[in-house]
Amino acid sequence: MPKSPAPDQTTQAGRTRIDSRPVVAGIVTALVGFTSSFAVVLAGLKAVGANPAQAASGLLALTLAVGLGVLVLSWRSRVPVTLAWSTPGAALLAASVVPDGGWPAAVGAFIAAGLLLALTGMVPALGRLMARIPSSLAQAMLAGVLLQLCLAPFKALGTVPVFVAPVIICWLAMMKFAPRWSVPAALLVALGVIGVALALVGTAVEPAAMVPALSWTTPAFSPQALAGIAIPLFVVTMASQNVPGVAVLRSFGYSTPWRPAMLVTGAGTVAGAPFGGHAINLAALSAALAAGEEAGSDRDRRWLAGFVSGLAYLVLAAFSAGLVAVVNQAPPGMLEAVAGLALLGTLASAVSAALADPEDRIAPAVTFLMAASGLAFAGIGSAFWALLAGLVVRWALQPRPGVRPGKPSA
Repeated sequence: MPKSPAPDQTTQAGRTRIDSRPVVAGIVTALVGFTSSFAVVLAGLKAVGANPAQAASGLLALTLAVGLGVLVLSWRSRVPVTLAWSTPGAALLAASVVPDGGWPAAVGAFIAAGLLLALTGMVPALGRLMARIPSSLAQAMLAGVLLQLCLAPFKALGTVPVFVAPVIICWLAMMKFAPRWSVPAALLVALGVIGVALALVGTAVEPAAMVPALSWTTPAFSPQALAGIAIPLFVVTMASQNVPGVAVLRSFGYSTPWRPAMLVTGAGTVAGAPFGGHAINLAALSAALAAGEEAGSDRDRRWLAGFVSGLAYLVLAAFSAGLVAVVNQAPPGMLEAVAGLALLGTLASAVSAALADPEDRIAPAVTFLMAASGLAFAGIGSAFWALLAGLVVRWALQPRPGVRPGKPSA
C-alpha cells in the first residue's frame, strides 16, 4: 500500500508543496504583538521623560531587539520561542512619573533591568529569589499600575467622544467575533479617525518624521530610578511575561531554552536602552500563535514560525516611525485610550490572579491600592512602595507557629 504524504505536505504532479502555515503564523505573531501594544510603549516612554523623537527611537530599538533576538533563539534552539517587548513594563512606566535625573535616569534604570534579566540566566540564586516574591503580590502591583491607564478610554469619552467612541465600538465588536484582532482593528480605526481629523484641519505629517532613526541618550544612574523603575520593571517582566511564556511553551510540549533566553533578552534590553528601549522578554500570549496548531501539524517545523516572526519584526521596524508620526498628531487622550483598551485583558487577568486565593487577599488588596494611588515618596514611584507594603502586610498577617489562621491565641 503506497505511503500517504506527510501531514504538512501535499503532492501534485510529482512535486511537493511545503506547508506554509509556519510562515503565516510567524507573520501573524509579529503583527498581533506589534500592533496590539505599541501605543502602550509610547505612552510609557513619554511618561518617564522621553520626547517624541526619543519615544520613536525607543519603539524602533525594541522592535529591532525583539526581531534579532527571536532569530537567534529560534535558529539555535529549533524551538518556536518568540519574544516581545514588556507590555506590563510599559504600562508600569505609563503610571510612573519622571524620575530624578529625567529621561537619562530612566534609561539607566532600563539598563539595570536588563542586567538583572541577564543575571537571572547566569545566577540560579537570583531566579530562586524571584520565585520567593508571591505571584499574587506581583500581579496586584501590575493591576494597580494598569488601573489608571485602563480608565483612559472611558475618561476620553467625556473629552473627545467623537474620536474615541468609534474606537471603542470597533474594539467591542471585534472582541465578540475575532478577539485576537480586537486591538489591531481598534488601532486601525484610531489611525483612520486621526487621518480624518488631520485632513479637516489641514495638518500634514512631515516626511522627515516618517524615516526611522535611533536617538542616543547617555544614561545616568540614580537610586530613585533604580528603586522606582528598574526593580518594579524587572519584577513585572519576570512575573507577567517570562514565567507565563515558559508555561505557554510547556503547554505545547516544548522546553524553553531558559538560560539563552534570559541572556539574549537581558543583552537586548541593555543594548536597546540607550536608544530608549525599556525591556524585551519571552512572549506570553502571542507565543501560542507560533507554538500551536496554527503553525502546522509538524511540531518539529514550528520553530520556523518563531524565526519568521523575527523577520517580520525587522520589517515592521521600517514602519515604526511613520506610525509614531501619525499618532503624535492625535487629539489629547487618544493614544492613552488605545493603550487602555489594549491592556483591559491584562488588567482582568492580573486582578483575577492577585485575588485567586481567598485566604490571602488582604496583602494583594493593599498592594493593588497602593500601586493605583500613584503615591511617590523620596522620588520613588508607587510600584516599589506597593510591592514593599504588600510584603510587609503579608508578613504581619502570617499566623504565628501553633496558632490557627483567624483564631486568637490563648
